Amino acid sequence: MSGKLVVVGTPIGNLSDFSPRGVEALREADFIAAEDTRVTRKLLTHFDIRKPLVCYFEHNKYQRGGPICARMEAGETCALVSDAGMPAISDPGELLVAQCAEKGIPVYVVPGPSAVVSALAVSGLPTGRFAFEGFLSVNKKSRRERLEELKGERRTIIFYEAPHKLAGTLADLLLALGDRRVAIARELTKIHEEVWRTTLSEASQRYADGSAKGEFVLVVEGAPPPSGTQKTMDEAVAAAQGYLAAGLSTSEAAKRAAAETGQKKNEIYRVLSGS
Repeated sequence: MSGKLVVVGTPIGNLSDFSPRGVEALREADFIAAEDTRVTRKLLTHFDIRKPLVCYFEHNKYQRGGPICARMEAGETCALVSDAGMPAISDPGELLVAQCAEKGIPVYVVPGPSAVVSALAVSGLPTGRFAFEGFLSVNKKSRRERLEELKGERRTIIFYEAPHKLAGTLADLLLALGDRRVAIARELTKIHEEVWRTTLSEASQRYADGSAKGEFVLVVEGAPPPSGTQKTMDEAVAAAQGYLAAGLSTSEAAKRAAAETGQKKNEIYRVLSGS
């Protein structure tokens, strides 16, 4: 009888965010596939869980996937976790899930915290449509090509970045995309949590000295609509009035409406304020 894979979301910082169902899933598993066994062991110790751990990470995923699947095909239940957040999202677990799908091994999910969605929710930028890009390539050519592709992306764009690469990434984003609004979420759910809503130019200046600390999520404003598909001023004002009704300030309402319609923020603001 075939076993199963259970993808278990783990806290991105605050251990209190781990769900009772997540705890139960780890307790019921026969073994746990973990990105970093040292990190996962701390989680298990906190919740008094004792289970065998198998190291499964980016540089051994091709070697470990087969044996892990073999154990599940023999009837065992494997819980897949990452260091933080949802496994398989910008994470080597993506391959293990795909292998299970190919072999017909059942895959279940226990939802948990996600840095992507959490950062988007507090960004203050449009959330209805977004594109998650994970970490940009460290290869200059690949990075340049990817950013070139994203120039016209109108959805809100989300990136992960490590502190020692933040200055370079912000400079590259500014150069490639222009000076857009950005929300920089740092150390989400942790003691030093911070969300800074600013522009790419201001952010680039602030972190240019390489002094950044912590884990970062960058939520970048999407591209404005092409001039040929620009909406009318009446439509822009109507959109802004909707944001005003939702409780946003006149300035913020004008900003959002401008981003969505291609009209000028100052003109929308002038109409809203009656000046």
